[in-house]
Amino acid sequence: MSKSEIIFLDGPHSRFKEFKFAFETMVEFIRGFRALHFIGPCITVFGSARFHEGHPYYELTRKASGAFAQLGFTILTGGGPGLMEAANRGAKEVGGRSVGCNIRLPVEQKHNPYLDKWVDVKHFFLRKVLLVKYSFAFVVMPGGFGTMDEFFEAITLIQTHKIENFPIIIFGKEYHRELIAYIESMKGQGTIGVGDDQLFLVTDDIEEAKSLIIEKSIRQYNLKPKAKYRPLTWLFERE
Repeated sequence: MSKSEIIFLDGPHSRFKEFKFAFETMVEFIRGFRALHFIGPCITVFGSARFHEGHPYYELTRKASGAFAQLGFTILTGGGPGLMEAANRGAKEVGGRSVGCNIRLPVEQKHNPYLDKWVDVKHFFLRKVLLVKYSFAFVVMPGGFGTMDEFFEAITLIQTHKIENFPIIIFGKEYHRELIAYIESMKGQGTIGVGDDQLFLVTDDIEEAKSLIIEKSIRQYNLKPKAKYRPLTWLFERE
């Protein structure tokens, strides 16, 4: 068959549906930006919704997030159960600020009870933008497809200089052993750069993670205690 003989396939098109999707997406972005505008510099914690209270990963996440909140950061998560709940709970227990960006799903996903503020979004890509936008560090706890999606999104943005070189900290050396081996394999095959495996820290030590955040987030970006801001009532802003 020659090139001229190929008959291209066609499918359904609707300009109205495309416009409607674009408009709804814009509205959700604006609503998310307004809701999270005053939350301050964040540390975003990614992790599974399926590890619950009493599990070692839940308790590790809870303790680590409390330690990071004591540095002055808002703890930001996907707002759901499991390790997201543990992170928000850890922040809340030490008097820190706890915020969630929850995804609307047909089953199981509801915002956890340890949030000072949250926003609900329809699409995962919207949630990822919001989770990245306000963060000065990313903490990756054990998780599944969603956690890996969020981790690789963040590290790709850093690798390609779309966002600043914020620290990425992976907790759970044993759990992530195959992931780290796979990244080493990518480096060996030349599909990532020689130094790209230095874009993250793998540790189980909360103090080591705190030291990296102090050096690479607080000091590098000159973060300082902030005076209380008065929202502009004429713009219908709320703290």
